[in-house]
Amino acid sequence: MGKRTRIINDPSYLVPLLRTFGSRTHKKVFDALLSKWMTKTELDEFMGTDSGRSLQILKKAGLLESQWRVPEAGQKPSKEFHTSYSKVQVNFQCSFEDLSDIIMLTFKPYEEVKDAIEELERLVGEGNNSMSNLTRTLNKNPFYICSVARRSEHLSVMGQRLKLIEGNEENYD
Repeated sequence: MGKRTRIINDPSYLVPLLRTFGSRTHKKVFDALLSKWMTKTELDEFMGTDSGRSLQILKKAGLLESQWRVPEAGQKPSKEFHTSYSKVQVNFQCSFEDLSDIIMLTFKPYEEVKDAIEELERLVGEGNNSMSNLTRTLNKNPFYICSVARRSEHLSVMGQRLKLIEGNEENYD
């Protein structure tokens, strides 16, 4: 299968990418899945530790695809994973103020951004999921709101709307 190029037109998408590749473990999982399809069990064995968290992070960043491996007779099928992209093309323009906010939100410890994440999750949970409504309610720009949402494990950005992710949408076992 030919590798694809991820095109980034929104600077807030840097949040999950930088968080993914800011971790040696996540990067090692990404590199392993770049060359071949692997099940979670195979990946755990390769890594020497549980790879579930890395798989979740890669999935949230849009860098992971999965398929069912055809089992041998008498065995049950297992899900295998592979990276979705091997290249990236970045094309966006924003102010340095917005870019600095995005970078700060990316690398701050969770405790320092926890209040902003929980407030956004609460508002979306109450039904306020429109980007224009959220920008007015929080008095923040869309780049900031998307960046906070992309930092959250419970929110997904769907165009001009935010969506709460119910539980763990995919089982990595």
